[in-house]
Amino acid sequence: MDLTHLIETARAASTRAYAPYSNFRVGAAVLTENGAVHAGCNVENASYGLSLCAERDAVAAMVAASALDRKIRLVAVVSPDAAPCFPCGACRQVLHEFGCEEVVVLETSGNPQRYPLNSLLPHAFGPESLW
Repeated sequence: MDLTHLIETARAASTRAYAPYSNFRVGAAVLTENGAVHAGCNVENASYGLSLCAERDAVAAMVAASALDRKIRLVAVVSPDAAPCFPCGACRQVLHEFGCEEVVVLETSGNPQRYPLNSLLPHAFGPESLW
């Protein structure tokens, strides 16, 4: 998978964000272990707690698409309104749930920067914690 394509998929998703309250648009694209790409954008709600982040929207699209291809190799997160744009804590936890290995964000220069998810969410609680 071409990283540029994944970033452009996230960028395109950010243009479809529904962000009338914060005006903070975010797009995300997840790349699965089998090479599938799923995009998502943030969807705000007047009841703020019901808002959905782009990363979790992309994960939901992945889950809805296949019961077999649910291991995330990496996620690209893009916002035309801020750089870098890292996943929030809840999104980091959801990405961990699906084995995400790496997060890619754009620096202010526009260059992609790669981070291992475990560096953004050390000591994560996951399925392995339940045993």
